[in-house]
Amino acid sequence: MDELEELVDALTPVANALQTLRVRHFVGGSVASSFHGAARSTMDIDLVCELSDDDISPLIQSIGKDYYASETAMRDAVRRKGCFNLIHLPTSFKVNVFVSRGRPFDIESMERAKLQRLGDRRIVELPIATAEDSIVSKLEWYRLTSETSERHWDDVSRLLDLLGDDIDRDYLCRAAQSVGVEDLLRKLMDA
Repeated sequence: MDELEELVDALTPVANALQTLRVRHFVGGSVASSFHGAARSTMDIDLVCELSDDDISPLIQSIGKDYYASETAMRDAVRRKGCFNLIHLPTSFKVNVFVSRGRPFDIESMERAKLQRLGDRRIVELPIATAEDSIVSKLEWYRLTSETSERHWDDVSRLLDLLGDDIDRDYLCRAAQSVGVEDLLRKLMDA
């Protein structure tokens, strides 16, 4: 089984559970970057969700025994608007679930995410972050890691190069400003 099939296997039950629970969500991170053309190998999946404490128990029940999940970590992440992990035991893929912080950028990213299909033989359909929102999120992570994550910087550089004139520069600049990374975006665009 190849990596994409394993990724789909790990993601499908979580996406189905979130859809059943009517929890808004989208895929971000390196999976979204890869979808938009800046491919790189990954062993984790980033999901942004609008989870509440009431969603935790039904989510755990829905995904079943194929995942390692810490209810305590999940509830803590919901309370502090942080992150928790679900480990898909059959594939060892890690699903990083980021609880939306509810900032204007977070809300707009959720609304802008587009329903897409991932996979070849087995397919999952779910919202994926736009290229612009992926760029802003990666710049924000770059900033949060003291601007040392070359991986995030390279992903953003490749995305900007690949998309060229197809990118919504007005939105990109406004979103970058809203999370405090407009200086990093300018640096990339001037390079």
